[in-house]
Amino acid sequence: MEAMIRVRIGAGDAHYGGQLVDGAHMLKLFGDVATELLIRRDGDEGLFRAYDSVDFLAPVRAGDFIEARGRIVEEGNSSRRMEFEAWKVIAPRPDISESAADVLEEPVLVCKATGTCITPKANQRK
Repeated sequence: MEAMIRVRIGAGDAHYGGQLVDGAHMLKLFGDVATELLIRRDGDEGLFRAYDSVDFLAPVRAGDFIEARGRIVEEGNSSRRMEFEAWKVIAPRPDISESAADVLEEPVLVCKATGTCITPKANQRK
């Protein structure tokens, strides 16, 4: 089972010089993807238990469009092990104009992670 969301990173999300966005923003996106996966799988939002690994691989800046993807790779009675990736698919081009942007021919992997979510047995409806 897989899920995907695409969002534009706003100026309000930039926390550092050069319009750089903190890595926690990618984890928020992964949390949203995990919630969708649990709703589709169990009919319940469940709970994020832990990340096993998180790798920040490329910078994310205000104006980037990020596609966050996730999938359930293993299931227990209540646990759901998941893999996540975040890809930059559109990037602003301030060197051309304030509103210029490019769809990236080759999306850039900016973050990947693995983690486990739990849907208590009593909350599973599917």
